[in-house]
Amino acid sequence: MASLLCLSLLAAAAAATSPGRLVPFDLLYADGVRAYLARDWARAAELLQRALHSYAGLRAARRACRAACARQEPLGGGPGRWEAALLGPVLQRARCLQQCLGRRLRPAPSAHRASRAVRRDFERREPYNYLQVAFFQLKKLDQAVSAAHTFFVANPQHLQMREDIEKYRRMSGVKSESFQDLEATPHWEAYETGVQHYDADEYLQAVARLEESLSEALSALEECRALCEGPQEDEDEEEKMQPGLYEAIAAHYIQVLKCRQQCVLEIATKPGRISATEDFIPSHLDLLQFAYSQVGNQTLAAECAASYLLFYPTDEPMLEKMKQYRTELGEDAAVTARQSIQHYVQRSLMEKKLIYYAVEHLGETFNDPDLWTPDELIPENLREKHREDQEKQKQETLDVEEREKRGALPFEGIAVTMDSQQMNGTQRVVFDRVLTESECKDLLRLTKAAGEAGDGYRARRSPHTPHERFEGLTVLKAVQLAQNGDVEWRDAKLLLQASEKSRRIIESYFTPGKKLHFSFTHLVCRRAVDGEQEGRMDLSHPVHADNCLLDPEGQECWKEPPAYVYRDYSGILYLNDDFQGGGLFFTEMDTVTVTAEVRPKCGRLVAFSSGKENPHGVWAVRRGRRCAIALWYTHSPEHAEQERVKAEELMEQRAMEQDQPDGDKHQGTDGSSRSSSEPRAPGRAAKPADQRQKPGLDRKQHPKVLRARDEF
Repeated sequence: MASLLCLSLLAAAAAATSPGRLVPFDLLYADGVRAYLARDWARAAELLQRALHSYAGLRAARRACRAACARQEPLGGGPGRWEAALLGPVLQRARCLQQCLGRRLRPAPSAHRASRAVRRDFERREPYNYLQVAFFQLKKLDQAVSAAHTFFVANPQHLQMREDIEKYRRMSGVKSESFQDLEATPHWEAYETGVQHYDADEYLQAVARLEESLSEALSALEECRALCEGPQEDEDEEEKMQPGLYEAIAAHYIQVLKCRQQCVLEIATKPGRISATEDFIPSHLDLLQFAYSQVGNQTLAAECAASYLLFYPTDEPMLEKMKQYRTELGEDAAVTARQSIQHYVQRSLMEKKLIYYAVEHLGETFNDPDLWTPDELIPENLREKHREDQEKQKQETLDVEEREKRGALPFEGIAVTMDSQQMNGTQRVVFDRVLTESECKDLLRLTKAAGEAGDGYRARRSPHTPHERFEGLTVLKAVQLAQNGDVEWRDAKLLLQASEKSRRIIESYFTPGKKLHFSFTHLVCRRAVDGEQEGRMDLSHPVHADNCLLDPEGQECWKEPPAYVYRDYSGILYLNDDFQGGGLFFTEMDTVTVTAEVRPKCGRLVAFSSGKENPHGVWAVRRGRRCAIALWYTHSPEHAEQERVKAEELMEQRAMEQDQPDGDKHQGTDGSSRSSSEPRAPGRAAKPADQRQKPGLDRKQHPKVLRARDEF
């Protein structure tokens, strides 16, 4: 079924480029969404598929016409005055495009200009989000799976679709081959397979797939460049003075050139990723030259090396390789770069030269997508800014890569209040709304037991300062107190739930797919000692790192005992804010330069990696009592918290006793309903990637907010 859907999409796209009526895709999309909202699933599926066909057909028609007209009406010089020589071929190219698109697109090409918001929906594969629900309602599971998978590939952070994908995998009758990307780009599959062969030292197979990837990538680049020659995009919606003839031509032409330059980022960005693969085209050549040398084809290895040097002519390792290849092949052997790569580099440099002229003299801006652009091409007065932009771009890429490693959060309603960039560091984050106010109150009730029968501190002076008292309770002690009737079972259970919820949040955010184990869990309160705060100069907890011994003078952190070297991530889940001081702060390695501060409040979870990159301390608690759940995690199962295992066993034993048949039905182990610490039940169809208004439902009316319905 999925293959039939894929074939139908391709066939329709091909048919759409032949003469005949092509209904504008934004109108079909609007009608499809309207049918979706009316729960007319068959009509919605038909219209949404037609919208995708029309969108593909429009792009194919534009690519085909621009390629055909480039061949028929080349922009060469001609006789006559310079205006005729320059603009005559331009007018002829315009006539060719109008006629070609007029034959392929009916009604007129101008009817196919959709709004920017609708185009963005198609770029994000939003129609497939609706399609999967419509197909599911029509009992067409294979097509629903293909549509869902196609959307999910481009939107891997979409929590609801991830859950739906998992449900599809568990459904009987769903074939594994149905999980296919209907919008897959050929060069990415070939590139990743080629790199896998390369990493496995399977160089013959690597060469074949990398050559395929390079060829497909260059083809995709040409298609992207052709689509750049569309209508001029007006970034400023407000009325402004219209430019004159030459200014208008120059502005539109530079816009097209900048679009063409950005195409390399488009083909180098895998669907669902934010950042592009750095040096995508040169990296193919680097991998190929080594792979060819390993299979004994020195001629092609030298060709790839020469091609790579077009991008980086002073790269010393590659120059050494070239010298070696020339020695092996003989000095008389002709070693030249590939013609396709020569053309690519020469054309790109020509475009960059024109763009930088416009930047220098016409007030244009340009973010150069390439790291290999030679300095001499950039006007001297722009070189310093270019270097700064390159450094900024590298840092942004690192930040993006860190964000891409994060998984989707496994619970609804949780907000990321601050990330690493906002906290001036790495591997740091603050979440809010992890607990409700009532859950904080229940856990605070549990802390009273810590002061009376805690785990060793029992309201004694803090080990870190004489100005505070310290109370602590482990999860096992909490369960044992519940067994003795000293605390409520539901409060002890909530401590386990809240800490497990925090673990899942931190694991999904920092290490998706890699298990985090509890290392230690501690319900802790710090209370200011009355009458001993005046003139106080110390901290509630001195600056330290959680898995190494901090050496501020040596700017080092030593991973050796007595440090808990096996700890990988740390967390603090706050329960209250009715006290003075007690905030968390991060510093540089010198322990005195504060880089970020976090103010405690109920339900706020701060999480960070446990190493030297995150030295932290706690400001003095000057009045009141500060309570939180301190959490440490490890990737090492052998260092997992054994007290927690015992506590969970006792809790399960209690649950089994409660579930003994006695004529009563219990909602939970504590007789209460399900806590908000537990994840919500799965089973709702995916919502769109963002809940903005959809354009195009009615070109004269305000559109509705569209939501995929809860149909599972």
